[in-house]
Amino acid sequence: MRDYKLVGLSCPNCAADLQEQINELPGGESASISYQLGKLTVDEATDLDKVQKILATDGVRLETSAAQGDTAASRRWQWTKHLPTEVIASAVIFIVALSFGGYAYVAIPLYLAAIILSGRQTFIKGLKNLVRFKFNIDTLMTIALIGAVCIGEWKEATMVAILFGLNEHLEGLGMEKARDSVEKLLAVAPKEALLIDGDGERIVPIASLQVGDIVRVRPGDQVPSDGFVIEGKSSVNEAAITGESLPVDKQNGDNVFGGSVNNEGVLKVKVGKPYEDSALAKILHLVEQAQETKTPTELFINRFAQYYTPLIIVIAIVVMTVPPLLFGGTWGDWFYQGLAVLIVGCPCALILSSPIANIAGITRNARNGILVKGSVYLEQLGKIDTLAFDKTGTLTKGTPHVAKKITYDHERFLAVAGAVEKSSAHPLAQAIMQEVAREMAPGGVPLSEPDDSEAIPGQGVQATIDGEIYTVGNEKSIAHIAVPANVQRDIEQMKAEGLTLVLVADSAHVLGIFGIADEIRAESREVIDALHRAGVHQTVMLTGDHEKTAEKVAQAVGVDASYGNLLPEDKVEKIKALAGKGEVAMVGDGINDAPALATADLGIAMGKGTDSAIETADVVLMQDHLGKLPSAIAVAKRVNRTIRFNIAFALGLKLLALLLTIPGLLTLWIAIISDMGATVLVTLFSLTILWERKSDSVRVTG
Repeated sequence: MRDYKLVGLSCPNCAADLQEQINELPGGESASISYQLGKLTVDEATDLDKVQKILATDGVRLETSAAQGDTAASRRWQWTKHLPTEVIASAVIFIVALSFGGYAYVAIPLYLAAIILSGRQTFIKGLKNLVRFKFNIDTLMTIALIGAVCIGEWKEATMVAILFGLNEHLEGLGMEKARDSVEKLLAVAPKEALLIDGDGERIVPIASLQVGDIVRVRPGDQVPSDGFVIEGKSSVNEAAITGESLPVDKQNGDNVFGGSVNNEGVLKVKVGKPYEDSALAKILHLVEQAQETKTPTELFINRFAQYYTPLIIVIAIVVMTVPPLLFGGTWGDWFYQGLAVLIVGCPCALILSSPIANIAGITRNARNGILVKGSVYLEQLGKIDTLAFDKTGTLTKGTPHVAKKITYDHERFLAVAGAVEKSSAHPLAQAIMQEVAREMAPGGVPLSEPDDSEAIPGQGVQATIDGEIYTVGNEKSIAHIAVPANVQRDIEQMKAEGLTLVLVADSAHVLGIFGIADEIRAESREVIDALHRAGVHQTVMLTGDHEKTAEKVAQAVGVDASYGNLLPEDKVEKIKALAGKGEVAMVGDGINDAPALATADLGIAMGKGTDSAIETADVVLMQDHLGKLPSAIAVAKRVNRTIRFNIAFALGLKLLALLLTIPGLLTLWIAIISDMGATVLVTLFSLTILWERKSDSVRVTG
């Protein structure tokens, strides 16, 4: 299969019709046309000449591989260079014809010329559809044009042809604008790399890089693929992956993302993945795929349109025949009214009410580092009223820190703890060492080296320092000590606060206690507040930690409810219970929360570009914090509001125009202007989603 860009694809119905014709070609059975992306996917065995002839019947051109590198601007120029000229020329001819209104033998040929110039493609396609008994927009317009000409309404027929041509042009430009926003997003992919090998340095295509290759990344260059720095120091802009504009410092050993931009220093990077497996490549692929999914709303509109157009034809026939037959109406007048009904009935605005808005919403979120895997998930994100959060790594940083400590022996407590734990890689030991480094003044008593050290399973560590035996561990590690009442009270109090205890003791006394907790993210409370403002009614925290710990974190961040001591299967049951009361999304790290993410109406993972996060959830926050989640929900809700408004506006305007048939006031002019106005305005309303408004800017700094 091979992909080709299409120039001039301006109508979703036309796209479906062209696909049907290409599917009938030998080898074209699996061909597909994406109206949203303006792309044709076709088997390489299919005759491209025949494909291009089919496309040409609708004014669509297929870009060959030589032209694939054209910019979006140049493609837009190629698409716009013909139709505006024809529409303008038709308008000039129409004005000239009006000036000869009293001379029919001059005016009528001019009207006919204007109709042919701006409406010939619609007319040809409409006639083909009539022969095949296929009723769509072109069929309606063709019947209306033929009918208007037959009853001598040359001015109206010409105006219909001109305005419909202009309408198609503006409709196409609107879709091109939405496509361009996706194109600009996809354009961040790196194209070349500076490879270092035995022959020195040479520029090579990204696709030729292998795992283990060494590349040099100069200031202003893109990192070609995911890897890690082996030499150099610089700051790197990772906005293409995470949406964060602030640069991130990188040095020897640090991971880097393909597509990120090196700012000032020179970096030597070892490639860790082929580009097609990199985080950026997966993101761009999923963004492109996301345009192809259809929401329940879009599927309903498509089904509705299948019956809507034939229904309009039936209504037009009723309008043409019933008043003259039953109420003494004039055949000519009501035939004219029926033609106007056909034009009003064009479903362009209705069909466009959803896809452009969805493309705009997906693109807006992707630019901010929020990957929504399809329109259906974007729609669901806008419906969420309950958000369930995992605690560790989501509302908290996932790294322990000393939240509280009590000292009984000021001389030995920190010194002993540091001496025993400084060689340990255990997360709790690392937290203790950070506290020791922070509390012990520079130049203070140096940490002694233990004479020997032994890990006691289920308790902690026992070490000998200067002939004295010390223990650092949990409550079991001090079983040999008669604990004083005041120390026991402190222990019980810290446990009640949900802290994990690490006690430091010698052979007879407790020297002090560390109370360790998972550090709460600084932005968590502000995020929860912003989510409530964005329309999320309930926030819930689900964790495997102790109930007391859960309550403490929940109170600190402001979630509405919390549940502790939950196994993965318990989280699934809680999600099911919450789902019975509304639309639920689960936010987790994409790995250990996979069952709950899959059970929720929407799974949201965070992980700064990790493979597991990208593959697991429906929505991925490419940052390592929740700061942009409120904005993502605000954009999704705005998309849903826009789509609902578009549908109501399109149908309302058409209904209003149709009501004018009752007093016999509907004209072809009013019909085409109402249809054109609805289409143009629906497109413009959808495109405004690409523009950031203050009401959408509820991002919280992480």
